[in-house]
Amino acid sequence: MTELREQNGWLLFLLPFLGLISVFTYKLFKTTDIGTNQVLEAVNGERNLPVLLYPAIFIGTLITHLCGGSAGKEGAALQLGGSLAALISKIFKLKANDKQMLTVCGMAGLFSAAFGTPLGACVFALEVIYIGHIYYSALLPAFISSLVSHFVATNCGLEPERFVFSFNNKLELNILWKALVIALLGAIVSFIFCKALHLSEKYFKKSIKNPYIRIFVGGIILVFLSLISRTNAYNGSGINIISEIFANGEVQPEAFLIKIIFTAVTVAAGFKGGEIVPTMFIGSSLGGSLALILGLEPALGAAIGLAALLSGVTKCPFATVFLCAELLGANTLLFIFVPAILSFLLSGHTGLYTKKGLFAKPYNTVAKL
Repeated sequence: MTELREQNGWLLFLLPFLGLISVFTYKLFKTTDIGTNQVLEAVNGERNLPVLLYPAIFIGTLITHLCGGSAGKEGAALQLGGSLAALISKIFKLKANDKQMLTVCGMAGLFSAAFGTPLGACVFALEVIYIGHIYYSALLPAFISSLVSHFVATNCGLEPERFVFSFNNKLELNILWKALVIALLGAIVSFIFCKALHLSEKYFKKSIKNPYIRIFVGGIILVFLSLISRTNAYNGSGINIISEIFANGEVQPEAFLIKIIFTAVTVAAGFKGGEIVPTMFIGSSLGGSLALILGLEPALGAAIGLAALLSGVTKCPFATVFLCAELLGANTLLFIFVPAILSFLLSGHTGLYTKKGLFAKPYNTVAKL
């Protein structure tokens, strides 16, 4: 869908109209208002996921990427995994505990296939369901699911996402304090990004109650924003722009702010997808811009910024470290570990996933301190 859109720029103008099909699909399959938060609730045994969420999120995400909505693919991956687990649980009439573990395995497997990051996908699925705790009993099943999914995807020809770059810096105090500055600002921006997502979604739903009108208006706004920005860099997930930042070190200082606006409108209007790849875009562009000011290599600053934003918005610091190691290379671990932890602690409770019960008591205590 992304390649088709890039080859046919006029598809952007279909965004408001095909958005109507996305809403109709969710209405038809009776999956309205079901997203990643509801998948996490299913893991905790608080909700049963409808089987028809699988085709609904698949079609909705394809429409978003085809026409240029600012969204990623991990939200679809998590929901596809949860829906697939619900189907298998229903067929085999599994008990509640087995159903929960299977949902985690589904999330890990689909995330791994989408990104080509089996370790990061496994840890993310374990860490995201209850912030502050890790679901250790599902560790081996989730890892097997993630690994098998990765091998199947790669053997089918799906290339893993990788941002290959080289840098000459050694870990020194002069580098460390600059990394901490980027992490601090990254935590602030992650808070702003999550607030923008939640408030815009709340405002859109309150102002435009009809979902068909809401997505149509949101699509028109996105088309207008794309035209005045005179670039398609902010349409779609932006994975190609992230690659350019790491490969060439070229970054626009205002890019992170514009991407926040595009993504907030996309999510608020009701287009389907995910927010993690846009988060990577925001983090890498922010970190790359700050690196130019602080005297760091832009690619290194982009890596630190990516880790800070990803940890701040997902509240999954260890998954962030594993994901970054797979996406960027293991030689970045020393530079991203502390920024990821610091951003996690400083960004507060506001995150992508709004279910309050996800926060464990140890995390609450640390956050208050």
